Amino acid sequence: MVDRTGERREVLPIPDRQHLGLTTYDAKDPDTSFPPIEPLLPPEGAPNVLVVLLDDVGFGASSAFGGPAQTPTAERLQAGGLTYTRFHTTALCAPTRAALLSGRNHHSVGMGMITETATSAPGSSGLRPNTKAALPMTLKLNGYSTAQFGKCHEVPPWQTSPVGPFDAWPSGGGGFEYFYGFIGGENNQYYPALYEGFAPVEPDKTPEEGYHLTEDLADHAIDWVRTQKALAPDKPFFVYFAPGATHAPHHVPPEWADKYAGRFAGGWDAQRESILEQQKQRGVVPADAELTARPDAIPAWDEMDDALKPVLERQMEVYAGFLEHTDFHVGRVIDAIDAIGALDNTLVYYIIGDNGASAEGTLNGAFNEMANFNGLAAIETPEFMAEVKDKLGTTDAYNHYSVGWAWAMCAPFQWTKQVASHWGGTRNGTIVHWPAGIGSRGETRSQFTHVIDVAATVLEAAGLPEPTFVNGVQQAPIEGTSMVYSFDEADAPERHDLQYFEMAGNRGIYYKGWSAVTRHSTPWLSNEVLPALDDDVWELYDGTTDWTQAHDLAAEMPEKLAALQRLWLIEAVKYNVLPIDDRRFERLNPTIAGRPQLVSGSRQVLFPGMKRLSEHSVIDIKNRSFSVTAAVETAKNATTNGVVIAQGGRFGGWALYVKEGRAAFVYNLLGMKEFTTEATEDLPAGTRQIRAEFAYDGGGLAKGGNVTLYYDGRSVGSGRVEQTQPMIFSADETTDIGDDYGMPVSAHYVGETKFNGRIDVVQIDVGDDDHSHLIDPAEVARVATSRQ
Repeated sequence: MVDRTGERREVLPIPDRQHLGLTTYDAKDPDTSFPPIEPLLPPEGAPNVLVVLLDDVGFGASSAFGGPAQTPTAERLQAGGLTYTRFHTTALCAPTRAALLSGRNHHSVGMGMITETATSAPGSSGLRPNTKAALPMTLKLNGYSTAQFGKCHEVPPWQTSPVGPFDAWPSGGGGFEYFYGFIGGENNQYYPALYEGFAPVEPDKTPEEGYHLTEDLADHAIDWVRTQKALAPDKPFFVYFAPGATHAPHHVPPEWADKYAGRFAGGWDAQRESILEQQKQRGVVPADAELTARPDAIPAWDEMDDALKPVLERQMEVYAGFLEHTDFHVGRVIDAIDAIGALDNTLVYYIIGDNGASAEGTLNGAFNEMANFNGLAAIETPEFMAEVKDKLGTTDAYNHYSVGWAWAMCAPFQWTKQVASHWGGTRNGTIVHWPAGIGSRGETRSQFTHVIDVAATVLEAAGLPEPTFVNGVQQAPIEGTSMVYSFDEADAPERHDLQYFEMAGNRGIYYKGWSAVTRHSTPWLSNEVLPALDDDVWELYDGTTDWTQAHDLAAEMPEKLAALQRLWLIEAVKYNVLPIDDRRFERLNPTIAGRPQLVSGSRQVLFPGMKRLSEHSVIDIKNRSFSVTAAVETAKNATTNGVVIAQGGRFGGWALYVKEGRAAFVYNLLGMKEFTTEATEDLPAGTRQIRAEFAYDGGGLAKGGNVTLYYDGRSVGSGRVEQTQPMIFSADETTDIGDDYGMPVSAHYVGETKFNGRIDVVQIDVGDDDHSHLIDPAEVARVATSRQ
């Protein structure tokens, strides 16, 4: 393809051409002539692009698709655009995002599951091959301005530190010129861990002052779009707006949740029936679509404890308010683009969910979802849940709704997020809006489409070829199919007619209306005994007559089923799906999984000023003995206060700190109980070493241990931690030296988190070795000298 300047765009960057005309001696010579420098631009008429990707929203949650949560922005875009009723994702967040941004299947770009479970297998390595450049990189090298706001969950865990490498970061190899958001699977909506580019930054106000992450992301997106159009109006933009909403924690100001008070008293079974009725009225499902049966693993609403039902209702009220709140701020971004006159030629993808609704909140829901991720869900008893009902959605909770609500929000389909075998896990309502490029308005499209189709669609809409070389590397073909053919032809035969699915052993195949599927694992059963893969029972559905996968034809048509099973295997080989990996907790262990670790060995040395270190950037102290030693200097005439080191936050973590002159160690168990050990005497002024030793009880995971505090090797206090977190402290909180950013680990030192003395070095030792030694004075002196 040749653009208006005559340059070919299959090779990116477009090679510079040397001027070979006459070169004069004197620039004032009348024969001096050089062609003017032309800014790099896409072909004439290339649209702006806005891709909005919400998180963990089931097909039946949004009012635009018949759901109970009001989403007027989505409905407004529907009225002026197209509604795609058979758009699919991968059933999990990071894989869907990697597929969207690359135009390739998620195993093709190494994202078989989430980054935290990456293995050494090519399909699950967490590493996108350089032969499969990301869409924003292609657009940037063609003259687009590119920016991402919100969630990036495509960085391998060993690359999430401040030293990179940054190949997988949005502003690194991701192709985004500007990034404001977070690196990881989820974030506290009130106290987020944020990055601007590669640098950690803090919100400019507190929740008490009205802070919420979704609003903050929208503010930054609006400012960036306005600035881009003010300074480079001829350049189209590519904006990827991916809020953390509505992934847990479900955080929203109470007034949004209160709108839905009493709306869910009928329970999830009745809610699904109501959703299907609304879906038929809106025309987003066929008139003969059937509601699929409730799985045996999910209790009926009537089977739930009556004393727990008010808590369950509040969970759903909070979630519905959260989704409406999110749609409102998406609307602000849309309005801002409209206000500068750019909406008419902006191709908008509003993808309502990167997978089905999340069933990771247990049958009773969760006050702190980290309890379930640590295998400790039983600690949140129904009685406890009733006590904390009014905290749900606020800064005091890290909440998630129950499995029953997740299943209801995927109506009318079977199952939920993670279950890639059934449409409940993979079908997400999607709206495409582009007035300048789509003549149709307010219509539905029923062709089978998939998230890998977005990249191909954007390139065709922009008049850009698929690149054959990017940054000197020959590119593998994009695996998606452009959706442009369907924009103005409602009855056009679908072109994406073959697609495999696989997640955690749940797998399926779609081919020309038929689907063969098998569910292998259950999202919320962390200790589930899984069957052998060959023992999985496959189901068969005819999508031409059974839109919701309600009638299994496997027993009636075994030959058809066998043909589709064979086709699944062929596709699995083609796209690096094999070997199927259904391991769960084992894959969290880097050694077992075969992925690199940023920090290894039994010791780590940290320095003052280091902050916002991800959990993968710090030596793992869980389920074993450890010590933390700090070399500090305090003033003679001042009371020492502040945090020496803190890992985690309000909903799980630990810290070594000084309060009113005395050292202390605190272990916060899931935000439910703090175990604090305090020194019995003041820390003497001058150059000192503080140490906390934790002697693990042993005998398995999540056990307790004894704590001893030392000044300069002398014991000054002891205490006890009765139970610990075995797997993860937090998905968003970090490790900080000399302060505690985000939500502090302990309420005991809130307001005085910044250490008011001097910290030279902090050393963490793990294992059962003797930790009684002090930090080498020569090392302390060397570090202190280097800081002067």
